[in-house]
This record gives sequence, structure tokens and C-alpha cells, in this order.
Amino acid sequence: MDSQWAYYRDTWAEINLDHISYNIEEMRRHIGDDVKVFAVVKANAYGHGDEEVAREALNSGVSYLAVAFLDEALALRNKGISAPILVLGISRPEDVRIAAENQISLTVFQQQWLREAKELLPSDVRLAIHVKLDTGMGRLGVRNRDELKGLETLIKKDPRFNIEGVYTHFATADELDFTYFERQMERFKEMVSWFEARPEFIHTGNSAAALIHPESHHNAVRMGISMYGLTPSPEIEPVLPFRLKPAFSLHTKLVHVKKISKGERISYGATYEGAEDEWIGTLPIGYADGWIRKLQGQEVLVEGQRVPIVGRICMDQCMVRLPRELPIGTVVTLIGRQGESYISVNEVAEKLQTINYEITCMAAARIPRVYMKNGKVKRIINSLLKQV
Repeated sequence: MDSQWAYYRDTWAEINLDHISYNIEEMRRHIGDDVKVFAVVKANAYGHGDEEVAREALNSGVSYLAVAFLDEALALRNKGISAPILVLGISRPEDVRIAAENQISLTVFQQQWLREAKELLPSDVRLAIHVKLDTGMGRLGVRNRDELKGLETLIKKDPRFNIEGVYTHFATADELDFTYFERQMERFKEMVSWFEARPEFIHTGNSAAALIHPESHHNAVRMGISMYGLTPSPEIEPVLPFRLKPAFSLHTKLVHVKKISKGERISYGATYEGAEDEWIGTLPIGYADGWIRKLQGQEVLVEGQRVPIVGRICMDQCMVRLPRELPIGTVVTLIGRQGESYISVNEVAEKLQTINYEITCMAAARIPRVYMKNGKVKRIINSLLKQV
């Protein structure tokens, strides 16, 4: 392969930036001009690549970025991203200075955390805080009025801290039974009323809530899985207000093709036996890439036709049964479209009895990401080598 392409294996993920832009624009149209969008780019943008997704999201009109950990926020800063960033997870009090110096907003919900942070934050810096309320998720957050009032009092006494936002997270927003969602929504409204001063950003809507619960919009929503064109759950797909366009596809190529005789076996454990003379193709992708062993039997696309993975998936390779002899270099699509045939992230998730979030997050960093814009390659990022 020509060195300009910056990767040297026949496996890659394509990220369609136009689809990310479309999904954001449709969400903004859905929620209205008065509601801001926080683009959630944690976990390397759900496996899509944090920097390129963040830049596309900002170009598409989002106001804020959100990540899980301070390390992820700093990684974006190191890549030249200057937009506001909120850390949704817990950060250590001893790291408050580096967050403030890099203008990274932190989630806070513990009085003891704040007491420790106050001792460590220099007098000449300011830290924006978003208070997390636990309204029923049971994960992180303030749970009662006394906790909240104590936290607010501590913050009001120190001009270095500013309560910029307040938020919660819904446990069942992606279900059509709204009972628990409505309970959390009412609890959130009650808890927000306890503030003496209402924070600038009020945000409860994750993708599912933003899509199907207008009452969750407030003045900001957190757009995660839907930004990548994936449905928060199959259950709510029929009631989505607009069609989502998936941004992620996964491809490889045939690197070896051979004919086996009836009775010959394939891969570890010799679990697959040819029922007749068959053509077998080898693909350079395996469980170290996130294409895990449980996907044995999953179909992939070759020349627009579905063919099965046969034998156990290896660390770096797997085998497929071909309809006929095909040339080495033939493109194989594991997720995405070939002609009229399509394999969705949801299909792979169903095979693994999990959710679509997990599938893209599992795609290992060693798989090069090829970013497409206006039908052309915009950039290639290979975490093992260089970027072009």
C-alpha cells in the first residue's frame, strides 16, 4: 500500500462525518433553537474517534462537549480542541487545578470532595461545576435536600467555584413504559427547585429522552448514541421523530483463498468441518480488534452477498465460507452496506445479545479510522503509526 495512506493492514473502519453532521442538525431542528446540544464524545467518541467527531460536532453547531473522565478531556485539549468540555464522571479532588487551568468543567456531588478541592485550587483560577442529581439511576449524584444545600453553601462562599449546570441521568428513557422516567423527571424538578440560584445549564435529556420526551429538553440536551446514527434501543425505533444515519462501518479484505475438501476442518478446536468441497477465505481481523469469538457464525458481506464466518475467530484473523473462488483483495464488509445488502450495528449487537453502544466501543484502537467527508477521504488516523 502507498505510504500516503498511513496504514498497512487490510482492515479499517470508515466514519461518515456527513452522517454525524446530519444527525446533529436533525436533533437541533427537533429540539429548537433555544436548546443547546452537548455532544458526548466519551470512550473515543463511542469508538468513532474523539478528535474528528468533536470537530465535526462543533462545526455542526453543538455548544459543549462531554466526556467521562478528565483524561479524555485533556486528550481533546492536547489535540487543539478549545471548546467547553464537561467531565460527566467523578474526578479526584487533587486534580482540580489541572481541570481549572484547562477550562474543563467538572461534575460535583459530594461536600467532602469540594472541601478537599478548595484546599488545592489556586486563588487565581476558576472552576465551572455541574451538580449531578441522583433521581433514580443510583450511580452518582446528590440524593437529598440537605446534601444539595450543603454543597451550594460551600460553593457560594468561594468565588473560585461557579455552579454552571445541574443535571441527572435517566435509567429508562429508552423504554416505551414511561412510568419510571416520569418519576425521575418529577424528582428532578423538585430537586432543582431547592437551588437558591438556578444554574445556567439545566440538562436531563440523553439521546433517548431528547428524541421522545420533549419535557426533558430544558435548555440543553446531551446527544450521545444518536449522534452516531444509532438508536438508543430497538424498542423506541418506531417512534423516533427523524431517521438516524449510522456513521460507522467496518471493512476488511480477503488475504487468502483456498479450496478445502469435504471433511477438512477449520481453525482452533477444529470445530468447523467442510460438508463438501468449499472455498474458504481468510480475513485479517480477530478478537484483538473487538471482533470477538462469539461472532462465529455471524454473516459478512462479500460482493453484496451474505457469507458466514466459519470456525473459531482467532486473535488476528477469521475465516469465511465463500460462494466460489474470489480474488485476494476482495473487499469484505462486516458492518455496513454492499450494494443492496446491509449489516447493521444492531444486527451484530443482537448476535452478541448486547446493545449497539458496545459494538462500536469494542472496535479496537489498532483498527485505522478512515474519515469520509463529501464522499472523499478527509483524514486517516492510525493509532499505531502516524496521522495524515
